[in-house]
Amino acid sequence: MHDVGAGWLITTLSPSPLMVSLVQAATTLPFFLFALPAGALADIVDRRLMLMAIQAVTAAVALALGIVVLVGEITPIGLLAFTFALGICEAFLAPTWQAIVPSLVSKAELAPAVALNSVGINISRAIGPALGGAIIVGIGIAWPFLLNAAGFVMVVLAILWWKPTPAHKSHLPAEHFWNAIRAGVRYTCSSEPLKATLARAAVFFVFASAYWALLPLIVRGRLGGGAQLYGVMVTCIGAGAVAGALLLPRIRKRFGSDRIVAIGSIGTAAVMITFALVHVPTAAAIASLIAGASWIAVLSCLNISAQISLPDWVRARGLSVYSAVFFGSMALGSVLWGQIAGWLGIPSALLLAALGAVVCIPLTRRFRLLSGGDLDLSPSSHWPPPLNIVVTEDDRGPVLITVEYQVDSDHAPEFLSALHELAKARRRDGAFAWEVFRDAARPNRYLEYFKEVSWLDHLRHHERVTSTDRIIQDRVLDFHIGAIAPIVTHFLAADASTTERVTATVENRGLK
Repeated sequence: MHDVGAGWLITTLSPSPLMVSLVQAATTLPFFLFALPAGALADIVDRRLMLMAIQAVTAAVALALGIVVLVGEITPIGLLAFTFALGICEAFLAPTWQAIVPSLVSKAELAPAVALNSVGINISRAIGPALGGAIIVGIGIAWPFLLNAAGFVMVVLAILWWKPTPAHKSHLPAEHFWNAIRAGVRYTCSSEPLKATLARAAVFFVFASAYWALLPLIVRGRLGGGAQLYGVMVTCIGAGAVAGALLLPRIRKRFGSDRIVAIGSIGTAAVMITFALVHVPTAAAIASLIAGASWIAVLSCLNISAQISLPDWVRARGLSVYSAVFFGSMALGSVLWGQIAGWLGIPSALLLAALGAVVCIPLTRRFRLLSGGDLDLSPSSHWPPPLNIVVTEDDRGPVLITVEYQVDSDHAPEFLSALHELAKARRRDGAFAWEVFRDAARPNRYLEYFKEVSWLDHLRHHERVTSTDRIIQDRVLDFHIGAIAPIVTHFLAADASTTERVTATVENRGLK
């Protein structure tokens, strides 16, 4: 109801294509700006308390917007400001909501759980816009916003009722905020599956944002309709999404995620072509059904791929990066297509967006999506206990870890290839620098080193090593030909002022 109210209200306050598209941009831009800090907070604080607090703030902002509209004091800039404020609240909510899903279901149920979550959202999308349009016509434009505020209060009550199963708690202190952000960025930059998902998401949403941003003007200018027809159009998108979500599990088994994203992109392009060329509301409504089905097909595949690319310790941060790419692409696309529509007209903007969506399908084929049990990111706990070290300060760093291998020269290329795979795992789990050297005097001797910010971060690395990391590490160990296990050494940064307060026993405790 809020989306319909805001989209329609801006057309009465300032009907220019750019201003209308800025409403969509004001909704999505906060995700791009604040999603990563939100994800860091969600990974280091109690997620239930965070959800309740932000929902309460969102209710207050929505109530204020409804009151301002009710007394007739709203302006285009004011509407954009309120929309942006609600977008900030939503940016802090989104990664937290998504991060709790794997704690509610088993891994085998994750894909249908994501689809079920999408069904819930799109049932709301199907009911809300039609109801919002009727409310606007029947009792006034302010009431969708006021009822939206009441809805957030209901969500707070639902969270109070929910009693989550206690999660496993680390015995280590929580990460500091900025360190948590850096760790999230580091993981994202080192995770090939997550980067592939982000690339596919960015390309799709930049082009798909065109019809979302321009839909109020399509209804008013191309179809000659009012608020009720706009509500019906958005309802059709929601209904198509619900139908698509119900069929999606069966379709995924047959086609796989990559093909579904390609098919959804083609469907989205066909919808934008229809909106550009057709003036008949019935045909546009049918196209909206296809738009919803295509949207949910692509969105679910991307969301599932992002979820299973992430271990629990960085889940909210990784999903926040995904949300930032999602909504940043939507915000960029909204402004871009709104400006192009202002220059060339709405039909030309839609046709260009459709062309771009189709052309990018073969260009993004190399970015493969995860769809099932591709990775096991559960903690493996296979690293031995850390060194017997006593540090009288709370934390010391940086830490340098070296691992010495003996490798047959004939197998050096394969060993180095496996070791570079292990380097990606090191960086994902906390290392900020990595390199490998070969002894000039003894060609079969190799020295790997990596650095971590502090001894506390190294202890966290012990907790973060996954079963997939263990498989990569075992592959590296297969090349070691020494009589004993690879020699592991830990170094703390030397500091004359604190050297006397540090004692350590250096042991070979296995490959770290």
